[in-house]
Amino acid sequence: MNSLAFLKKSFLAILLTASFSQVVYSGTSAIDETCLDHGKSLNVINDQVIEWKSNTANAFLARARIEGTVDQVFPDHSGHRHFSLKIGPQLADHIEVIYNLSFGQMPTPTIGMKAEACGDYITSIAQTGSYPPSPDGGIIHWVHRSPHGHEPGYVILDGIKY
Repeated sequence: MNSLAFLKKSFLAILLTASFSQVVYSGTSAIDETCLDHGKSLNVINDQVIEWKSNTANAFLARARIEGTVDQVFPDHSGHRHFSLKIGPQLADHIEVIYNLSFGQMPTPTIGMKAEACGDYITSIAQTGSYPPSPDGGIIHWVHRSPHGHEPGYVILDGIKY
């Protein structure tokens, strides 16, 4: 085998290994940003979510897709990652994102990461059953795949989808 053929095979092997590693260890390499609301594609709706947070009753529920910057990371609870996204210009324009680790691993976000979340928005300004209010006054959860018919969601951290 000549050296050029060897280099081509080595390069191909490295490329395939890197691509496989990206999919297995870092979420999805090719990002599909489709966020569904009753089967219809949902655009980023930061302004709508800020409006819901200000003007809806505790436990209000709707599908949402937001994007912003991680500005706070809360302690993990019961197998869930909790972090806050800054989604608007005002001081209170934060939403807590809750990711259930039983549906797949996700690294702990760090402050300053760019992020997007697709899932169920809930206004969370008071205790609801066993759930305490969110420090941000609103949450997005169900940001993972769904095994039982609920529309799936996702989190994208610095360009990698989980």
